[in-house]
Amino acid sequence: MINEPIADLLTRIRNGYMASLLEVNMPYSTLKEAILKVLAQFEFIDSYEVSGEKVKKEIKVVLAYNELGKPKITHIQKVSKPSLRKYTKSSEIGYVRGGFGIAIISTSKGIMAEQEARKLKIGGEVIAEVW
Repeated sequence: MINEPIADLLTRIRNGYMASLLEVNMPYSTLKEAILKVLAQFEFIDSYEVSGEKVKKEIKVVLAYNELGKPKITHIQKVSKPSLRKYTKSSEIGYVRGGFGIAIISTSKGIMAEQEARKLKIGGEVIAEVW
């Protein structure tokens, strides 16, 4: 049983890159799929694929490497934790690594990158930072 599915997702991706794997598999959830959609949109991962039915669904994540074989993600960390949630107003959304990274934010309009939240002028819970 996984107590913290977002931390599990980020850890599996981080460990996959550290082991130079081409893909990693994990149990499915709609929240994980939304986070992976943002990561794929900004090309931090190549793609993801959902397979299986009902309770036995899985997600296969294809990891992205540059032309030199280095991982496209050098740092991925969870910001908001169950014991300490981190929220931000739309006016206080900062830039991750001077715009070279992204923050994944859970808003009332769904999971999105901080650029889109800033454009829509909505805040929310900062889930993770990636660069």
